[in-house]
Amino acid sequence: RNTGLMKQAAAITAYEVRASGIPWNFNPVLGMGRQPLWPRLWETFGEDPYLTSEMAEAYVKGSEGDDNNVAAKDKVAACMKHYLGYSVPLSGKDRTPAWIPERMLRDIFLPPFKRAVDAGVHTVMVNSTEINGIPAHSDHYLLTEVLRNELGFKGFVVSDWEDVNRLYSRDKVAASRQEAVKMAVMAGVDMSMVPYDFSFYNDLLDLANSGEVPMWRIDEAVGRILRVKYQLGLFENPYPDKSLAANVSSEASVQTSLQAAREAMTLLKNRDNFLPLRKDMKVLVTGPTANLRSVLNGGWTYTWQGNAESLYPKEKLTILEAVQAKLGKSQVTYQPGADFDKVLDLAKTVEAARAADVAVVCIGEATYCETPGNIHDLNISPAQMELALALEKSGTPVVLVLVEGRPRVITPAVEDASAILMAYLPGPEGGRAVADVLFGDYNPGGKLPITYPRSSNDLVCYDYKPVEIDDSNKMNPLWLFGHGLSYTTYTYQNLKLDKKKIGEDETLNVSLTVTNSGKMAGKEVVELYLSDLVRSVSPPVRQLKRFQGVYLKPGESQTVQFTLSSADLTFHGRNNKITLEAGEFMVAVGDLSDTFELVLPQDKAQK
Repeated sequence: RNTGLMKQAAAITAYEVRASGIPWNFNPVLGMGRQPLWPRLWETFGEDPYLTSEMAEAYVKGSEGDDNNVAAKDKVAACMKHYLGYSVPLSGKDRTPAWIPERMLRDIFLPPFKRAVDAGVHTVMVNSTEINGIPAHSDHYLLTEVLRNELGFKGFVVSDWEDVNRLYSRDKVAASRQEAVKMAVMAGVDMSMVPYDFSFYNDLLDLANSGEVPMWRIDEAVGRILRVKYQLGLFENPYPDKSLAANVSSEASVQTSLQAAREAMTLLKNRDNFLPLRKDMKVLVTGPTANLRSVLNGGWTYTWQGNAESLYPKEKLTILEAVQAKLGKSQVTYQPGADFDKVLDLAKTVEAARAADVAVVCIGEATYCETPGNIHDLNISPAQMELALALEKSGTPVVLVLVEGRPRVITPAVEDASAILMAYLPGPEGGRAVADVLFGDYNPGGKLPITYPRSSNDLVCYDYKPVEIDDSNKMNPLWLFGHGLSYTTYTYQNLKLDKKKIGEDETLNVSLTVTNSGKMAGKEVVELYLSDLVRSVSPPVRQLKRFQGVYLKPGESQTVQFTLSSADLTFHGRNNKITLEAGEFMVAVGDLSDTFELVLPQDKAQK
């Protein structure tokens, strides 16, 4: 929850991409991470549209600059993707159909793309599959009517890999490859991604010569592409600035990577303040993610699937190596314990645990991306669960470290774990970040961007509808979106609303005092949630509307302020139009809450 750090990370990425001679970066991913089976969940910013929108703007501005001057030698054209609805396939499998009602599409999935467009993003990549039976690459409504006419996007649209041809070969909405090209181009696709297959070019040339694709559409697409190339300065200077190479992987960039990993670390459980660990402890480190660099980085790293372990720089530490560096090798024992599919000398691992003061059990996922990452079961692999349960029965306290791109179900191991740390895919400095948190050199302050399910069939997001928690459907995740513990305690007090009633053109100022009431300095992300108590379309129980990080020393207090407007109270009504309704709303921050009323004129009770 740090947009400044996100913007900085995007700027570093842009610098290093441009230094390598590439002026275009296929990021940010703005799909909503609301289907935990999906193998690209880890590429998203999570399940919430407001959080994703904030990160979208930060990433675009970091990549392109505040003024979107992408001709600058250290900036690139960003590419928001995958437009639209790619991230919630009904089956959970990559590139399979999604079914998203229009209201949900507009309330949840469209806002991050709108924010990126408003931030000046130059390009967009299309959803690789279909929504409601219509493949996105053939969807004129989404690619032209919504993207161009409603959102006002001015850049160019690029296909995803091979997906124009797949309108014919896979989706069966085109009778031939040439018809697929016509459908895509007339729907609004300006560029085919595949660079070394000339069939798109040949088919489009035939279609243009026959008049089936009019020249105005060719001119329009070419003009959009050339405009971005011109804005990038490629006609005047197509080559990279060689001077940039000197600062690739600079120490400042490495420190930013480390800080990003530290801030992401999310402490899910800490029974009796078991963490942080003392540095005089004897530690067993075990599990399949304990001594691999690849799993800290995930897919799209060095290779497509990111699993070429030999390519990773040896100076980047695994979790095991980082713990050894912090304590000294004499205090640390390593046993593999298990790989992702089978246990490895379990009796020896249990014996090593009994000889240690604590067992750090690193479990999670092997590297993957896209379709090879498809799974049939959200439960963590049986071998890893067997390892965790055996060590929990050893009598030695167990700390679970989750290195994973999806919330794999670990419920049987939760109760007896002394602590659980969610590390996600923390990047090249992830090993150091995990060790820093485990041993108290960094106080964790991360908050879950997703809801962590208790079972593989309990897949509900935090902004659920009231019916989803009634007596028969009670929602019961392990941890909700926004959960995250600290080594200190924070006290929220004095929630104040400057008005009890606001009109359509007024703002509501919300303030509260946050105090570090513990013994360790730390950063707390203060989140403001809004609930619409009654409206014409059943409301979510709560929605994130603002967040702010505050760093506090022990005993220090700070006043945190938020401002809401009537735009924060809108939704898409029964007619699928943006709607503002008079009524009562609740603001909640931490364990504090208060209500206010939106008042509209009698003839505008619903607008």
